[in-house]
Amino acid sequence: MHIVFSDLEGVFVPEIWINLAEKTGIEAFSLTTRDIPDYNELMNYRIDQMRKSSLTIHDIHDVVSRMKPLAGAKPFLDWLRSVTQIIVLSDTFVEFTAPLMVQLNFPTLLCHTLSTDAKGRITAYHIRTENAKKAAVEAFRGLNYETIAMGDSYNDTAMLSVAHHGILFRPPENVAAEFPQFPVFQSYDDLRVICTKLLGLSPTNKATGP
Repeated sequence: MHIVFSDLEGVFVPEIWINLAEKTGIEAFSLTTRDIPDYNELMNYRIDQMRKSSLTIHDIHDVVSRMKPLAGAKPFLDWLRSVTQIIVLSDTFVEFTAPLMVQLNFPTLLCHTLSTDAKGRITAYHIRTENAKKAAVEAFRGLNYETIAMGDSYNDTAMLSVAHHGILFRPPENVAAEFPQFPVFQSYDDLRVICTKLLGLSPTNKATGP
């Protein structure tokens, strides 16, 4: 039995922090795990920048409320959910994601949480568990699932490494070059083709295996 895991930002929706950078004009927010692989370092940097800029979680809510899924993401996700189980594994925060999850028809999402003060200033972030994406894939492998994992950035490569099949989707050149063991795909049509093959589906989307 198969199960698919996927990153959220960069695979199904745009990067939230990059959109915040565009809205505020603060270039520091455009950095992601594509640029700073250490997630703790990156988040501490972001919170410090928000404090210096007097920004609150309400500013992020405003940004997210205006965002749309990437073109073609929802049809691909709808198809994938019609033929197998998928869990979205993200290093974003549940406090950010509701408007995007509505537009994606609420796929299962595992992510982290934030603490804020009475004024909405972000005071801390809380990681569900260290190496959460990798841990989730390993847990389902332990339940005898055949695992497929998709992502686009450094913080996805650990889960891609422990999945039976790891896939990079529209990664930056430096990530693709550093992890040549993972095939790279640039379109949802190509993702559908490789997933059809890995899932053992017939042209009518019916599984040919158990």
